[in-house]
Amino acid sequence: MTNPLRDGSAMHDLISRRSFLRASAAFAAAPLAAAPLEAAPLDVKDRRVVRDRKCKKAVKIGMVKHDGSLKDKFALLRGLGFDGVELDSPNGLALDEVIAARDETGLSIPGVVDSVHWGKPFSHPDPKVRAEGVAALEQALRDAKAYGASSVLVVPGVVNKSIAYADAYRRSQEEIKKVLPLANELKVRIAFENVWNEFLLSPLEMARYVDEFGDPLVGVHLDPGNLVRYGWPEHWIEVLGRRIFKLDVKDYSRKKQVEEGLWKGFDVEIGDGDTDWPAVMKALDAIGYEGWFAAEVGGGGEDRLRDIAARMDKIFAS
Repeated sequence: MTNPLRDGSAMHDLISRRSFLRASAAFAAAPLAAAPLEAAPLDVKDRRVVRDRKCKKAVKIGMVKHDGSLKDKFALLRGLGFDGVELDSPNGLALDEVIAARDETGLSIPGVVDSVHWGKPFSHPDPKVRAEGVAALEQALRDAKAYGASSVLVVPGVVNKSIAYADAYRRSQEEIKKVLPLANELKVRIAFENVWNEFLLSPLEMARYVDEFGDPLVGVHLDPGNLVRYGWPEHWIEVLGRRIFKLDVKDYSRKKQVEEGLWKGFDVEIGDGDTDWPAVMKALDAIGYEGWFAAEVGGGGEDRLRDIAARMDKIFAS
């Protein structure tokens, strides 16, 4: 019989078998996700193709560089063919002003963006900071309900040199679960955005993270442009499926990333980067997505916003 202490190959095999058994045992002991991952639609023939797409256009309120009241800004967007606008929350806006602007212009407020999630992340090591983040999300949920919005966009956690990945995963879930009773009371969804936060770096992990909450009000606000740096958005759509509640719209250039720097990749107009919008729209057709797309690019006045609306219409038709 071969002596594994003398035969390097046999020793490698022995170690590999032991490592595999330890890994298998650890996986078997790990808690399962609250809901199983949906199977990706592997057979193209079975995918539903939607030709008459029901796409609704929105922008972030910070993109509107227009003098005047909130109502004036809403009226401008409505006149340019936008269906909605996303507001930040917590914010300093008067509720009656927001409601009047919405009702008098007919412009919807489909969602709000948590304005505190970067500065007070749910993954922070200080429990006081996490508590402030929870309070801000609760306020965002209440504002969303008051505005008639259906979701709050949230960055679920941040990983960096001082915040370990595993800690970010555990802490963020623990903190966000505290808010679920309020979300269910208000019937407002919590939508996690994929951003450059060094966290939830694959669609499989994002899907499992969402499913572990075991709540249909928890899902994803997908940003395809944020994925182009290291992947292909259509692959994420296939995996995430109906977990996707809403989408952001911007683009990214790999060429600019290589030649000018990482963040310069975003210096490209919608439709002029490396996001394969026809593939993205086909993947959304396949999962039956219909709903909101919010531009998240450099804004401006009337002419700039008109161009953004036209670019969004072009990708919807791709």
